[in-house]
Amino acid sequence: MDLSIVVPCYNEAESIDQLAETLGPVVQELRRDRSVEVVFVDDGSTDSTGGLLAQRFADDRNVRVVPHPKNLGLGAALRTGLAAASGDIVVTTDSDGTYGFDLIVPMLAELGPDVDIVTASCYHPRGGIDNVPAYRIFLSRSASFLYRVILDRRIHTYTCLFRVYRRRVIETVPFHSSGFLSVTELLAGAILQGYTVREYPCVLHARKYGASKAKVARIISAHLRYQLRLIQTRGLALARIGGSRSASRVGPR
Repeated sequence: MDLSIVVPCYNEAESIDQLAETLGPVVQELRRDRSVEVVFVDDGSTDSTGGLLAQRFADDRNVRVVPHPKNLGLGAALRTGLAAASGDIVVTTDSDGTYGFDLIVPMLAELGPDVDIVTASCYHPRGGIDNVPAYRIFLSRSASFLYRVILDRRIHTYTCLFRVYRRRVIETVPFHSSGFLSVTELLAGAILQGYTVREYPCVLHARKYGASKAKVARIISAHLRYQLRLIQTRGLALARIGGSRSASRVGPR
């Protein structure tokens, strides 16, 4: 398979029609010159999400719905989807259409030979926000700012699920969170391993159907703990480098 699109879902019954109507044409366009599969992960939905997905995509043998017996969180759903994906290139995207699925095509075009990850970026100077609650933008933008300070100032958005990865990235970069932090953890791990990241400026829209599953207090706490670990890890690494350089200068003359 050339391309896999991984879509975690949880209690999205209200938005399945919109999902099928907007993602379907993009998949057909992509299939003009490559093989494409779609992997939906139904993360223990308590509504009819799984059944509706199976019904709407029943005629497409390259669409799979992988169920979780109970809700395990976005990170767990992402791990399941990535493990099930067989494409040389893997796209991860939200199910609610807050980033338009039609962005997949131009983001793939940005995946040049020297690029390992392309990430959607609403906080890029040429990106934007459309009608998303101000408190959520404040929290997300603040988290991304701190990651810019800790990791790489050239990247403006660290909290976005909508990305394109080369397979080598998802095979070599582990992430451990089962929640929303997983998205950032995967990008941060890739940066620390030296993979090349390119941003694609775009607009983040408010969801049209259903409610966000984000638990704000829990997400803030997870980011703060992870940022502290990153600071400690980078500090230890720099200390080791400094120590090895000092040792190399000490010796008989």
